[in-house]
Amino acid sequence: MVVRHDHNAVLAHMVLKERLHLLGIVGCVLCIVGSTTIVLHAPQERAIESVKDVWVLATEPAFLMYALFVVALVLILIFHYVPQFGNSHVLVYITICSLMGSLSVMSVKALGIAVKLTLQGQNQLIYPQTSVFAMVVLICILTQMNYLNKALDTFNTAIVSPIYYVMFTSLTILASAIMFKDWDQQTAPQIITELCGFITILSGTFLLHATKDMGDAPAGLSSHWSPASSISHRITMNGANSKQRPEDESSEEIPLRRQDSFRIP
Repeated sequence: MVVRHDHNAVLAHMVLKERLHLLGIVGCVLCIVGSTTIVLHAPQERAIESVKDVWVLATEPAFLMYALFVVALVLILIFHYVPQFGNSHVLVYITICSLMGSLSVMSVKALGIAVKLTLQGQNQLIYPQTSVFAMVVLICILTQMNYLNKALDTFNTAIVSPIYYVMFTSLTILASAIMFKDWDQQTAPQIITELCGFITILSGTFLLHATKDMGDAPAGLSSHWSPASSISHRITMNGANSKQRPEDESSEEIPLRRQDSFRIP
């Protein structure tokens, strides 16, 4: 997903001729640095020889409790909070998408392992666990895409995308840690380094989305605007309004222009 953000930003700059400003470049660099940090310190995955091994991990008490909590919370959100707050609170739709997304990623990983082992000559399609994982993937993805589209139709994309990215990624990492227990063999410095890398990615993502429209601003805006000129401009406007004659109160409002072109009547 991090690669997708950087890839979209670079392609928009090269193909669509959209201007990638300085803060956008900084956001891309932050995402790349954070991703590299996580990859270099990521825990090694345990060897899985059959889809039954994934099933054993998925049916352990800790992950079953997480899955039941997710399903219960999603049902409460859908039947109680969506009718009342769905169109006014962006977190309602995004929470549903993120929770279901964390389960779908775990099921997709199980299906990926089944397909890989099947292509290697160990047929995993004969096991009923493979069909169960496929059904979970289908249900989770349909629910996730449904409410994600509702969120995008109701709220601004610049608000939905970074919040969804943060919640989805965080819950996916939590689900993976509960199910696969990949972090059991890691030391505290390694875990802290990965968390720092994750925070760096989040910072870069927010920076990309928060400043993505800056490249579309008029060229004169960034070159002529400054805090000092803005303050002096407001002082000049206040002085002009205080000296305005009563008979001129009905006149049309003068549009804002650069300070050097503004004259007090």
